[in-house]
Amino acid sequence: MDKSYDFTQGNIAKQMIYFSLPIFLTNLLQTSYQFIDSIWVGNLLGANALGAISIAAPVIFTVLSFIIGVNSATLTVLSQRKGAGDDRGLIESLNAFVVALTILSIAFGIIGYIFTDPILRFLGTPEEIFDSTKAYLRINFLGILFLFGYNFIGTVLRALGDSKTPIRFVLFAVLLNTVIDPLFISYFDWGIEGAAYATLLSQGAAFLYGVIYSVWKSKVPFTIPHKPDMKELKRISKLGIPAGLQMMTVSAGVTAIMGIVASFGTQVVAGFGAAQRLDRIIMLPAFTLGAAVNSMAGQNIGSRKWGRVSDISKNGIILILTVSFTISAIIFLSAESMIRLFIDDPETIAFGESYLKTVAFFYPFLGINFVLNGVVKAAGAMVQVLILNIISFWVLRVPLTYFFSRWLGAEGIAYGIGVSFIISSIFAIAYYRFGKWRDIEIFDEIDEEVEEGVLEGKKA
Repeated sequence: MDKSYDFTQGNIAKQMIYFSLPIFLTNLLQTSYQFIDSIWVGNLLGANALGAISIAAPVIFTVLSFIIGVNSATLTVLSQRKGAGDDRGLIESLNAFVVALTILSIAFGIIGYIFTDPILRFLGTPEEIFDSTKAYLRINFLGILFLFGYNFIGTVLRALGDSKTPIRFVLFAVLLNTVIDPLFISYFDWGIEGAAYATLLSQGAAFLYGVIYSVWKSKVPFTIPHKPDMKELKRISKLGIPAGLQMMTVSAGVTAIMGIVASFGTQVVAGFGAAQRLDRIIMLPAFTLGAAVNSMAGQNIGSRKWGRVSDISKNGIILILTVSFTISAIIFLSAESMIRLFIDDPETIAFGESYLKTVAFFYPFLGINFVLNGVVKAAGAMVQVLILNIISFWVLRVPLTYFFSRWLGAEGIAYGIGVSFIISSIFAIAYYRFGKWRDIEIFDEIDEEVEEGVLEGKKA
């Protein structure tokens, strides 16, 4: 089978499976970064160190989230360009994303590094793990450009229909990280800082590999970066800023939940952190299909094949429910042994096991969100999905988690999160069914606005 796909024709179910599998493997490998760090840190350095990286992880994601969100707009723009057969527009849009996102990633890395202390104080980080969390976090901020860079290259390839090549970059990074992680932590005796340096070095090497491969071997139309046209910057702003705010809403919500978890002490933080590494695996099918249907629907929206867009949605829902329930069952049956991979503290294991068993079967509802939101984002409904995410996290998930945790104690954390998944999926279904996302035009409207502005400027 070809490395890339034309999703405007052919069997949708077959294309979705073949296209999704490499994305799933890529996401699985990316998740293994934190998984590997957690195993080595938990076993070599103990529960306090594991708690430190558990607090640091959502902070890093929060700082990265805006850039990641803007990056997600590349799927919408480039897939529609490809579906419409607009090669010149594809080149110009790609250059604009490269310039804008490079500047953003550098700026956010600097800001995150400078404000590490107040961020950790705001989260109520336990004093006994404050210094180690700070050290781990700052080193990771130094590598934000690398982390973003190779993920951006993978996003571009998937937008063009190639989901296989990104596996190479991530696999290379994970293998390198697996080898040097224990070396830096234990042999060089760098402790938790060694884990952070290992990740930074691995991601930097993967980014370099991705750049070399894309420039010399792939058919991605990268050019020497140059000043983007105003219409491209306007398009990035109109789509990218709401998409970035979507991710910030999500990651800030995750950080707020970690603040609730931190109020129950180090053992609960460590147990929740270990469980989070595992429930990210449960979420992988949702992430995977969200990205897959975004690319698939985007190409068909660009070519105005709305019947295939509807079929993509239906196939995505069927597939996500089937896969999510299967993985949830596996996690439920092996929760305790999986938590033991990270830590051997009895209280930490007990909480982590309880959390996983409670929340596991709620994740299929979250999968519905990812699939339907992926389709409507492919049309350019970034502001609308931002509103859905605000409802999901700040109207539902954070308040419900707080309420259930105060009612049932630490055990209530899982119930609050799970109930929010169910309710937010109802909102996603309602917008997909009744919203006006099919009427959005991401190219003509913006280009006309820019042209009108230029004309008005000339008249003035």
